[in-house]
Amino acid sequence: MKKINLILFVFFLIFNFSYLKAESTFDDWKVNFKIYAQEQGISLTTINKLIDNSKFLPNVIKYDRYQPEFYEDTKTYVSKRTSNKKIKIGSKVYNNNFDKIDLISNKYKVDKNLLLSLMGIETNFGSYLGKMDIVSSLATLSFDKRRSEFFTSELIILLKLVDENIVEPESLFGSWAGAFGNFQFMPSTIKNYAIDYDNDGKINLKKTDDSFASAANYLNKLGWTNKEPCFYKVKLKENVPHNYLNVSAKKIHSVKKVSYLKKYIQDSHFLNTHDKLSAALVTPDAEIVENPNKLSPAYVVFNNYKLVLKWNRSLRFALAVCTLKDKFKNEL
Repeated sequence: MKKINLILFVFFLIFNFSYLKAESTFDDWKVNFKIYAQEQGISLTTINKLIDNSKFLPNVIKYDRYQPEFYEDTKTYVSKRTSNKKIKIGSKVYNNNFDKIDLISNKYKVDKNLLLSLMGIETNFGSYLGKMDIVSSLATLSFDKRRSEFFTSELIILLKLVDENIVEPESLFGSWAGAFGNFQFMPSTIKNYAIDYDNDGKINLKKTDDSFASAANYLNKLGWTNKEPCFYKVKLKENVPHNYLNVSAKKIHSVKKVSYLKKYIQDSHFLNTHDKLSAALVTPDAEIVENPNKLSPAYVVFNNYKLVLKWNRSLRFALAVCTLKDKFKNEL
């Protein structure tokens, strides 16, 4: 009997999600999604208010197909996001909020320089939070077939957050992908990691207290370790097995002890203190640049680097974040 019930339950889920994929127009999608959302326990008040007013946004599809993480070479991407101007702005943000930032950094055991770096790269320290209607963005991407299941799930979570009075619907403006606040949290990240740090009854990710605490809590739960490095730029020897080289952020493979990888790295003595750490080799331009040098640029990356990838699955994004973090360390 349990087996039959399980089969029926799985069939129910597949059936309910499948009709979301079958629409020919965005209006058709709305009709079916409203039924689906109600079945997920969302109130009609929230559904009617937010979904009825949602619009198809063609630019969202364009942005989804053409992201800088996937066409800029590493040197260009990183240099744009780790400039001296960024350091100056970030230092000012820190100096104006050092008491709160230091307290949060110490409480959650997450490097303040990392927090500043993520905020700087994601939203230029809160100066560009995005102006897109998040509900419409998620609705557009749910209607689109490329990653419909993921964005449908994110939209359902967002509606539940509104229903539970955790997030105010009037504040739902952010990135084209549905991310929100100073650190660009997706709805599922808000649900799992966001914190009402100032205890005002709302999670406001555009405020310093809530946003920094939420980001620190997220990184802490992921396993960030302050004392371990993020990456080092290296020169590889010609004898490095090409199957050891990571060219995609989808899954970092060929993870070995540093002591083992050193035989493929030129002048590797500076890595001696990290011999016991697990690491991998990354060559991020291999699938980006036309006719690339397959061994350069190259990096040996550690667990902290892999954790940043969970924030944004881009090899260049993680390199930029860790580079800016190190620059702040030398400045603050």
